[in-house]
Amino acid sequence: MKHLVFFLVFFVGSWVSAQYSTQIAVLKYNGGGDYYANPTSVPNLAKFCNENLNTNINPDVPYVDVASADLYLYPFVHMTGHGNVVFSNADAENLRNYLLGGGFLHIDDNYGMDQFIRPEIKKLFPNKELVELPSSHPIFNQKYKFNGLPKIHEHDDKRAQAFAIIENGRIILLYTYETDLGDGWEDASVHNNSPENRRKALQMGANILMYAFTE
Repeated sequence: MKHLVFFLVFFVGSWVSAQYSTQIAVLKYNGGGDYYANPTSVPNLAKFCNENLNTNINPDVPYVDVASADLYLYPFVHMTGHGNVVFSNADAENLRNYLLGGGFLHIDDNYGMDQFIRPEIKKLFPNKELVELPSSHPIFNQKYKFNGLPKIHEHDDKRAQAFAIIENGRIILLYTYETDLGDGWEDASVHNNSPENRRKALQMGANILMYAFTE
């Protein structure tokens, strides 16, 4: 955990100069859900940030098991899928300690995950509630300005919402719902998203990374 805190502090100090290379990861979990969905999305986000935010993020994105000690090597972990998610007690303890130690988890519902992930978030933090972020929150006002979470895919035609678990005034877990940012990050040929929607998705993703590393 001390290694993770040092990693974050060092990276924050190097954000502008981009002299420090970091790596982000995708969370591998149990329950049968497709944690491996959208394989091009996070690498594309890393490349976008390198090109537009002067970062030096490794575009090779590994999968890291929720129960693994390797989780602490990555300051930012992305999680997605369409279906079931199950955290064992050991999984929950490891992930909770990672987040309380300075890590950041972004969960993006790829459509169909919502009913499964909410109980698992409650397992992680039984005494905390997911809080919906207002459009004035700093995460929407990093390099790119948004009036709340952009809508990338229609899904159930509900409004896009961003929820968070907050510790000491800082988001440690972000859950994006009814938007599908990850689909917008994928190669253009995968989902045939419009260039405008891909741009908005990547810019919002860049804001999330910027917030995670600097706030």
